[in-house]
Amino acid sequence: MAKEVKFSLVFRDMWQSAGKYQPRVDQLVKVAPKIIEMGCWDRVETNGGGFEQVNLLYGENPNKSVREWTKPFHEAGIQTHMLDRALNALRMFPCAKDLRKLFYVVKKKQGTDITRIFCGLNDPRNVIPSIGYAKEAGMIAQAALCITFSPIHTVEYYVNLAKKFIEAGADEICLKDMAGIGRPDSLGKIVAGIKAYKKDIVIQYHSHAGPGFNTASILEVCKAGCDYIDCGMSPLAWGTGHADIITVQEMLNDAGFKVKDINMKAYMEVRTQIKEMMDDFLGYYIPPLNHLNNSLLVKPGLPGGMMGSLMTDLEENLEGLNRWKEKNNQPKLSTDDLLIKLFDEVAYVWPRVGYPCLVTPFSQYVKNLSLMNVMQMEKGKERWSLIADNIWDMILGKSGQLPGPVAPELVELAKSQGRKFETEDPQTYAPDCLDEFRAKMKANGWELGQDDEELFEYAMHPSQYEAYKSGKAKADFEEDLAKRKAAKNAPKGEIKAQDLKVTVNGEVYTVSIAPNDGSAPAGAPAAGAAPVAAGEGADVLAPLEGKFFLVKNANEAPVKVGDMVKKGQTIGYIEAMKTYNAVAADCDGQITAILVNPGDKVFEDDPIFKIK
Repeated sequence: MAKEVKFSLVFRDMWQSAGKYQPRVDQLVKVAPKIIEMGCWDRVETNGGGFEQVNLLYGENPNKSVREWTKPFHEAGIQTHMLDRALNALRMFPCAKDLRKLFYVVKKKQGTDITRIFCGLNDPRNVIPSIGYAKEAGMIAQAALCITFSPIHTVEYYVNLAKKFIEAGADEICLKDMAGIGRPDSLGKIVAGIKAYKKDIVIQYHSHAGPGFNTASILEVCKAGCDYIDCGMSPLAWGTGHADIITVQEMLNDAGFKVKDINMKAYMEVRTQIKEMMDDFLGYYIPPLNHLNNSLLVKPGLPGGMMGSLMTDLEENLEGLNRWKEKNNQPKLSTDDLLIKLFDEVAYVWPRVGYPCLVTPFSQYVKNLSLMNVMQMEKGKERWSLIADNIWDMILGKSGQLPGPVAPELVELAKSQGRKFETEDPQTYAPDCLDEFRAKMKANGWELGQDDEELFEYAMHPSQYEAYKSGKAKADFEEDLAKRKAAKNAPKGEIKAQDLKVTVNGEVYTVSIAPNDGSAPAGAPAAGAAPVAAGEGADVLAPLEGKFFLVKNANEAPVKVGDMVKKGQTIGYIEAMKTYNAVAADCDGQITAILVNPGDKVFEDDPIFKIK
């Protein structure tokens, strides 16, 4: 009898791998019936890491999105699944234990059946508790093996890791080949090894198309006994995304597997709706290069899910770097110049920070550290001269045990800065937090929400949730989208200034859209924000381009005008590429002015504080 292979549509990851944003809830609800009509899907990835956070960024409630989006699939008997970052849950840094437990309760009640639990370090201490919490909440716990290619990550390594997860109660195993650099033969051997240990364990394979291995890998894992294959579809297949269901279905059908047919009329209707979503606003956040496969990705091993945002990050950093080069009479770099320098630096940095699997958040950490190294060295500064706190936490062991040793140069740098390497369970660094957030919500007059889902959202994404509640997130998004539309629609070489009106929570804001020619003051307050008066003293300059925040989490107390600070003391943060980079006081003294507002965009060398 032919082996049956089932398909999962990774709808969340299709968008995550292409660009920055996800569809609105009205768009999701509209496309769901057509996805169901395609007839080939047994599972759909509906939510998880990235999906819910970006909902907040453009002013939409992710809890409403998840509930309405999962409902039609349940009614059709199609399972829904989400991506879950274990210790980090849906964000880039560790969560408290009480928040992690609430996470699974909320997501199960919102309609998510399966959670795919992964840790970029493959540290069982991060994954195994989540297996237990998910099962307690009634979810199917799918433990993921983060696949990469290094001297450490062997077939034996992965089979033994799967055995630990199965022994800990995992219902299923996922081979999460997030960069698509798993070699087909090795992946087949991993699946065979796991099936030899437990014949009836369900195995799902997830891979990205970019480097070019993944169709061969899909065939190999299916021959070894894989049960589910993650697929994408046009116009978001291939490139930094996933293999198209049409290709995979035809390939497996030819190989003798039992697979479901595709209703091509419904396929084309879904394809048309996705294109309409892109034309509406999502396409403005999808860099053209992300549509292409690229064998250059084999060397750095960067994941498809990150490439969507990487190209946007690259464009923004290139603009800042070329601004500096022009000011210093140096030749500018092209996007390709910077991309090759970045890929080469990733290959240099990755083994030196202990071979973390290049998946969220560690792919961002390695990429960000590499990009900062390139940016600093292009300006004549030292490598490793700008390392964000989140990245130090990874290097020092606070996120979990690194697969390999840290390079001596980084060990010495840590010692010179008084930093300590850690061996404790990473959960110990994230104390329980829900009571604190309950109190804050009560003080703000905010409802905890159905099944405490609003409490969960606030505790999971504090700064983004506050910006969503205030209307600032939507205003910032509308302003950015208007700029992108103006730039695209203007005649070549001409972007005219214009004023647009944006309505947020019933209030009308006037947003001025103009080309960035360096004449406008950088870091100006966001629409509706009160300006901060300048004081006396020396300027503290932004060390890089990004968004300014006074704190990076709710447990920190922000500095205020009038506070006395010490040289080297952290007084704020620049959030760039999903990491928070500390801004330190340049001298002892008193803060006489905070020149920008939390959430404002700043450029490198913009004044952000005054200290006297």
